[in-house]
Order: sequence, then C-alpha cells, then structure tokens
Amino acid sequence: MAHEAAPDAGDSETRGSAAGAGRPVHGGLLDVLNVAAVVVDADGRIAFWSPQATETFGYTAGEALGQYAARLLLREDNRKRAVELFATVMGTGQSWAGVFPVRHRDGTTRLVEFRNVRLLDYLGDVYALGLAVDQTALDDVESRLALSEQLVSQAPVGFALLDTDLRYRLINPALERINGVPAAEHIGRRPRDIHPYDGVKTVESALRHVLATGTPLIDQYIVSRTRADPDHDHAWSVSYYRIQGPAGRVIGVASSVVDVTERHLASAEAERARRRLAVIADASARIGTTLGVERTARELAEVAVPDLADVTAVDVLDDVVSCRAHTRPPNEEGPEVFRALAVASAFPTDTTGAADPVGEAAAYGPHRLITQCVRTGLPILVAHCDEADLRRIARDPRAADTLARAGAHSYLAVPLIARGDILGAFDLLRIRNPHPFDADDVLLARELAARAAVAIDNACWHQNVRTAAETLQRSLLPPAPPQRPGLKIASLYRPAQAVNEVGGDWYDVIPLTGDKTALVIGDVMGNGIDAAATMGQLCTAARAYAALDLPPDEILHHLDQLTHGMEHYIATCLYATYDPHTGHCRIANAGHLPPVVVRAGHEPELLHLPAGAPLGVGGVGFHTVTVALRPGDRLLLYTDGLVETRDAPIDERLNLLLSVLRPTEALLDATCAQLVDAMRRPDEADDVALLLAEIRRL
Repeated sequence: MAHEAAPDAGDSETRGSAAGAGRPVHGGLLDVLNVAAVVVDADGRIAFWSPQATETFGYTAGEALGQYAARLLLREDNRKRAVELFATVMGTGQSWAGVFPVRHRDGTTRLVEFRNVRLLDYLGDVYALGLAVDQTALDDVESRLALSEQLVSQAPVGFALLDTDLRYRLINPALERINGVPAAEHIGRRPRDIHPYDGVKTVESALRHVLATGTPLIDQYIVSRTRADPDHDHAWSVSYYRIQGPAGRVIGVASSVVDVTERHLASAEAERARRRLAVIADASARIGTTLGVERTARELAEVAVPDLADVTAVDVLDDVVSCRAHTRPPNEEGPEVFRALAVASAFPTDTTGAADPVGEAAAYGPHRLITQCVRTGLPILVAHCDEADLRRIARDPRAADTLARAGAHSYLAVPLIARGDILGAFDLLRIRNPHPFDADDVLLARELAARAAVAIDNACWHQNVRTAAETLQRSLLPPAPPQRPGLKIASLYRPAQAVNEVGGDWYDVIPLTGDKTALVIGDVMGNGIDAAATMGQLCTAARAYAALDLPPDEILHHLDQLTHGMEHYIATCLYATYDPHTGHCRIANAGHLPPVVVRAGHEPELLHLPAGAPLGVGGVGFHTVTVALRPGDRLLLYTDGLVETRDAPIDERLNLLLSVLRPTEALLDATCAQLVDAMRRPDEADDVALLLAEIRRL
C-alpha cells in the first residue's frame, strides 16, 4: 500500500494517549514476546508482514505478501471460523482476541494468541490488523511473571526495586516488615526518606555505583536500627544488582535484604567472650609481677582499658596501704579513707582529672558509691548514669561536670577482696564505648579485681615482713660508730630494694682494752626476720668474745661453733683488731671478701688473707694476719652486696672497687656514699654494709 493506515476511531477496544508522543519506545516486553504484526485488506489478502511474523509463522515477506491469509496460515477445517471472525471485525469494527490454531510453514500446527482490530485509512479503505504471539512463548512469560511475583511477595527475604533515580518502585511484604514502613509510603521515595540511620548515605552511594558499573555488590554487612525497632541494633546481609531489559536498557537497581541479627548477636557474643578471655590471659601475665602495691594497682588499671572500660581507677583503703589492719565497727556511718593508687585511660581525656590524684588520700561518706562498694563487699553497677549518679562517683561537683561533658554514661565498681578482707575498690567508666556495663562485665571485673587483690595483699604482707626485718636489722647495728683512739670511723647500711631481701648484713665497732678497737663485719646467708635474728645473735656473741681480748682467729672459732649449732644458717665474717700504739692491725677471715687498704701515694690494694670457711661449716681452722698501718691509711670492710652481681665476674667488680677507692681527701661519710652510688647494681637485690676506718695519730 502507498497510503498510511490509521486505527478506526470506532474500534471498541482502541486505547491510546498522546502523553508519550516523541519518547523512545522501550519495547522490552514486546521483544521478549516477539509480537508479530500482519495487516489484511478487505479481500483477505496479506498487505503488511512484519519481521516478527516471519519468526512466528515461518513465511518470509515475499512468500506471504499478496496471499490470502486464510489459505496461507490456516488448515481447511479452521478457515470457515476464521472467515466469520474476519467478517465480524471488518463489518462491525469490534476487535477480537483469542487463541487460534495456525499452520506453520514447516507443516506443524501451533496455537497463536491473536488480537485483531479494524483499521481505516484516510481514503476510507478498511483493513484488519492482527497482532500475534506464539502461545508457548506467552505462557512462558506469564509463568515467569507469576513465579517472580510469588517469589517476591512470599519470600522471607526483603526485596526492593528502585528506579534510576533511586526511588522505590516496588517492595515486598518482608521488606515492609523489616523497615516498619508501609509499602505505599516507600513508593516514589528514596532510601534516605525511609531509613533514619546515618549510614543510609553510604547505601545510596553503593546503589549509584551498581547502577553506573553494573557490578553487583553481594553480601554487604549492615548493622543499624529501623523504625520497626528503633531501640535495638539489627544486622542484615544486603546485595545490590542492576536490572536491565532484554535490549540492555537499565531499568533500575534491586536490593535483597536478609536479616542476620541472630547470627550477628552470636558472633558478637563470641567475640566478647574471646576478648574477655584475652583480657584474663593478659591479666594473668601482667598483674602481680612484683611485690609492690602501687605497681600492682597500676597493672590492674591498665589491663582493663580499652577492652573493658574507657577509664579505670584503683583506690585502696588507707589502712591497707599503710599495712595496718582495717577494722571498722558494724553499721559505722563515718567516711572511709581511700588512697588513689592508679588511674588509666584508653585515650587522652580530661576525665582522668575527675579521679583522685594518684598518691593522695580522700575521705568519702557512706552515700558515695565507692564507700558502699567496700562496705557491702558487692559490686556497684550503674548501667545508665544520670547527673545525680555522677556526683556520687566523682570526687567533687566540678569533677562530676567534667564526666558529664565527656559523656560518661555507665559506671561499675567492684571490691578488692583477698582472704576475706576488703582492701579497696576497682572503678570503671565507659565514655566512648556505647554499651552499658552488664552482668558479664561485672564477672570479668571481679575476676581481674580478685587477682589484683591477692597480689596487693601479698605485697602488703611482704612489706610488713620487710619493715620488721629492716627495723630489727637497724636496731642491732650501732647507731653511730664510736670514735676510738687512733681511728676515725664511718659506716653505711643500705637495705636491698627487692622486697624481703633485708636482714643479713651487719657491722660493729667494739672498744677493747689498751685503746685497741675491734672492727667486725659479717653477712648471714639468707634474708628476712630469721636472718636478722641470726645476725643479732652473732653480733651479740662477737661482743661477748671480744671482751675476753682473744686473738681474731679464736674469736672466729667460737663464732663458728655457735653458728654450727644453728640450723640452716651460714655466715661470713671478718674480724680485725687495731692497736694505735703499735700501728698493727690483726685480721682473721671466715669466708668473707678481702678488705681494701688505701695508702697515701699508692694504689688501693686488696689484703690477701687466708679465706677460711664461713661460720657454721665447722671443723675448719682460722688464721690471723698482721698488717702495719700508718696515719692517713684507710681500711675498708664491706659485704658482698657492694660488689657481687648476676651478670659480671667478681674480679671485674673488685677491680672496679679499687678504681673507685683512689686516695682522696673526702670525708669518710661522703666516701661511703659515693662508693655505694658508684658501685650501684641494676637490680639492688642485696643489702650493703660498709665500715671505713682512717688511721689517725694518737
């Protein structure tokens, strides 16, 4: 035909609109259905034949055009019915739709879905337009659409389809329940209009990326809250993928949402358990590494941040720090005196200033939470702190305001209990950690506090023992060496820094007849109160034997017999007597380090004496050696704590001692102090006693 056909305005099923005129035809579904178009003139001959008609019926345009449609496409037994329907459409203008058997070019008969309408051109000629779809293809599309609809509507997985502007076009009931927003309120709106959490901007950015690249994002993990449950976190596994039509046209982006909250909670709980175990393991390695109260408190405070708390503090009752028994009458209403031993923070913050300064004591009344903790012996948990709570936590109102500004929102205090005695409290605060303390946190804090409390209690006990031993030690030493004829004497005693290492070293200056003087120094092997007590017995015995004016070797012989009768103790001793009238010094040694003589104009030298066996070995003889001393000479007696170390040979240390002890005009007391400082050991694990005598003219 040379003229253009137009739809007959009288057709009863003709629908149309000019609104879409000029827009590109999408045609995606028509391409899937492969709709064939055939135009037949009033005589029943085929006037138009679309390429899709060739695919549907098998005939080419050249084979079909001009042929009678009924003869070409229908078997003889179906032609009569077809002619009647054709006459109805052409005569009345009423369209017809239905399924009709059609003969394919290959000889087979196929069912084809038809929609026939009458066409009228501007010359008044009438045509029939037939739109045909193979029924098998149509059934397939309908089945897929029905299946898709059922899957989307009934699936437990949330599903949404958004257009290229990221506006919702479709959501299923599952996503409607997840979001807590009706489906109708989704349509035409963007995710940012539906979801209240801040991370929605990231979600929209991901959706745009998928639209632009076509690369799907699979199994993305999101944790947030929704309008359906704004008070609790939920977790979802989401996937985004671009939707395209058959011709490649981008329709939009689809998202699927799977609720994995239970798995998330289980994983989070497993992670919390793992971290709790890690904290306990760390605490086992770090808490109680020394027998120092302050050091142990600092270890406890540091091990709990940041995994358990943001800020921690350890406050011990002042009686405990002072190693006094803490006795408090029942139902006492007065304050408790605490001493702050440690404060730790997971990050730099002003809130550490809200705690008591380390080392200072503070008294808190019965209304304070820390006081209630130590008086009840029970944890104090404030899951959500308000202003009143913070004022019962901080040391003063200004500190409470500091905590409030920083965002302190949860507080926990657990008592430090060892052997049934309450030593103090362990305080914990959360600021950046958004979760409040819970029962599991209480268990972990109590476990840490229990470990630290035992270490603190042990440190206090050892401190008591050390103090007692040092007190006994010092009480047995001469308060100040007496000044004897022909001698200027200085002494020094320095206890070991290691706890419970006090008690073995001693020295003495004993007046003898005829202006003579006995100089004694010794070291009981061992430490503690028992060693100090043994030292006291030897010191007393040496004074008693010295009164008999016996030679040094006989004095050591008697001390050896006395020590041999004491169980488990051996001691070294150096006993010397100096006669200012002759200038002779008689010395005997019982396993002690040799003394040093410093002569004017000469290098210091070690006196070579028969070493002898330590006191307590028994059955070994001792020998007395006489050394001539002149005015100005100095004689140094010392214990092994001055020179012995774990990592240096004794010869090197003795050579160092000689190099330090060069002739000097310094006062004797200053020389002793300088000597100990110069010979200082890294560990300070043993006590030191010195006796320095300078020869003077009578």
